[in-house]
Amino acid sequence: MRTRGRLAFATCCLASVSGCVQGPDYLKPEVEVPAAYRFQMPAEAGQHPAWWNAYADSHLDALVQEALASNRDLRIASARVDEFAAILAGTRSQGFPQVGYGLSGSRSRASEQVIPDFVDPMSTSWGSVLTASWEIDLWGRIRRETEAARANLLATEEARRGVTLTLISSVISSYVTLLDFDAQLRVALATAEGRRKSVEVFETRLAGGWVSEFEMSQVRGEYEAALQQIPGIRQVIATQEHALSVLVGRNPGPIARSGEPDQLHSPSVPAGLPSELLLRRPDILQAEQQLIASNALIGAARALFFPRISLTSLFGLASGSLGSLFNGSARTWSFTGDVAGPIYTGGGLTAAVDQATARRDQSFANYELVIQNAFRDVEDALADLRNSAELRETLRRRVAALRRGVELANERYDNGYSDYLEVLDTERSWFAAELQLASARGDYQRALVNLYRALGGDWTGMSPVAAVPTEPGGSNR
Repeated sequence: MRTRGRLAFATCCLASVSGCVQGPDYLKPEVEVPAAYRFQMPAEAGQHPAWWNAYADSHLDALVQEALASNRDLRIASARVDEFAAILAGTRSQGFPQVGYGLSGSRSRASEQVIPDFVDPMSTSWGSVLTASWEIDLWGRIRRETEAARANLLATEEARRGVTLTLISSVISSYVTLLDFDAQLRVALATAEGRRKSVEVFETRLAGGWVSEFEMSQVRGEYEAALQQIPGIRQVIATQEHALSVLVGRNPGPIARSGEPDQLHSPSVPAGLPSELLLRRPDILQAEQQLIASNALIGAARALFFPRISLTSLFGLASGSLGSLFNGSARTWSFTGDVAGPIYTGGGLTAAVDQATARRDQSFANYELVIQNAFRDVEDALADLRNSAELRETLRRRVAALRRGVELANERYDNGYSDYLEVLDTERSWFAAELQLASARGDYQRALVNLYRALGGDWTGMSPVAAVPTEPGGSNR
């Protein structure tokens, strides 16, 4: 009884001092950030439950929801989160007592030539045992490894959010590109139809001797040039439909859609300080959780210098017959304490600490780099948004001017002030400008999507990919 009391007292003493955790506690690093975006744009009014709802396109809403439900990359990312959640549970379980059991039974026969005649050569034995072991985390190794596993879990969750963010952006951008190609196809078809009518008119004039064969060949050539554009545009439309189909998790096929890029209701452009990025971009949050994990592993490596203390107990029953196995006299037990620690490792433990420290330094440098790249992404997106808006307006004015130019060129030709070559040159410029305008409209909407991705999600304050961590990360111990 006295021995058991001493062991219990020693256990309590060890548990009371088990708060000695090795390694540095995590402190959020200070990173220099700019005071404002260089290409800041004023915000417009309007709040929406999800950012893409501002487009007011039911087909786009359905595609985004389908992608979130069926995209294979997102499923992989979600399964990876489940994997790291299981790793955290397994790491944390090392700090709890490990209890097991065992049952055994045997029957044997000894040689009668080596035992006396009065000894029965047949023997039977039965046994049952209940074991329990517990490693006392005196130096905080298990707690540091658990802290690292928790941070890795949260980093994986942020990676999943990043996949979700990229997926939503890709669906919207692909859909806008599809509308862009549709607009180009409509321009090509309308141009071809107009030139077909011109061919008919000139054939009538040629039959009446009003135009030359040379002029007729020019009109036919421009008509064929317009037709030449159509197959290529239809091909890129089919390719874009197939890519978008796979993106939303379905087999390649047609995509239901409506409108043109310029007819979409543009979402509000955000305004605010860039420090908001630190709270929303998944890659920044992921990099910070990786920094927390690498910082915690320094403590786990340092704890290897100290002895590992474990307590083991065994309670069992052993008997020569099954009927008397549960009698009091069959009882057996043992309680042991083990202390094991390194004496000389040839510098291996020091090297392990150095490796962990170097990984922490790498994670810190990566964290700073991710933040810098994040600000660069936002600045690029804001500049692209502003410049694409200016280009779109310039092309609108050019298209309007060339449309009027075509009208005047036809009037000059009809009144004999110029040949038809002037009309054809103006029509070619008009056709090219309309195609450029259709592409510029799509570029503006894609720049808006890039800004959504660069800011780390929905800027209306209701992020569609906001994650709720299961446990807080990076807490000091």
